[in-house]
Amino acid sequence: MLDWPHSPVHRFAEAGTYILTGATHHKRLLFRDARRLDLLHESILSVASDCSIGLQSWSAFPNHYHLVANSAGDQLRSFVNRLHSTTAVALNSLDEARGRRVWFQYWDTMIRNERSWLARLRYVMENPVRHGLVSDATKYRWCSASWFECTAKPSLFATVNSFPIDRVSIVDSFEVDQIDLDGPGESQSV
Repeated sequence: MLDWPHSPVHRFAEAGTYILTGATHHKRLLFRDARRLDLLHESILSVASDCSIGLQSWSAFPNHYHLVANSAGDQLRSFVNRLHSTTAVALNSLDEARGRRVWFQYWDTMIRNERSWLARLRYVMENPVRHGLVSDATKYRWCSASWFECTAKPSLFATVNSFPIDRVSIVDSFEVDQIDLDGPGESQSV
């Protein structure tokens, strides 16, 4: 099989845990307010359920998302295709921008050891803090931090939160300038 030389290679034949990052076309802030972020966040959760993807950690932003998920094989490809298609159609309908390209591409990496997994779980949940959107990730409603805090066993919660994330290498060169986290008229500068 030949790999296409102009995009990341996606090989999901192997069951396992992956970290994924999806980016909007030209890194545009298309999911720029609470309503649009709700659309992306709810779509991540519902499409993951429909595709039997085991979400472990996620964060949604105006121009990208990150997630850590289990897959039994090629389900992740179906998940990404459905997520991107569903959100593009819904967002373009909402914005009256039929045919606009919403998504650019996505990057994935299979997580091969426990230390890498624990660091990436934390990285994804702490990403709203990294981007300066909140000072406490549990206050950002479009990520899994508050869910994890409420549902994880205390020992796992403490272990994940003890892992350093400053050396985690993930595609994440996204700037988030002006977004409206609360609703119309309450724009937050970041």
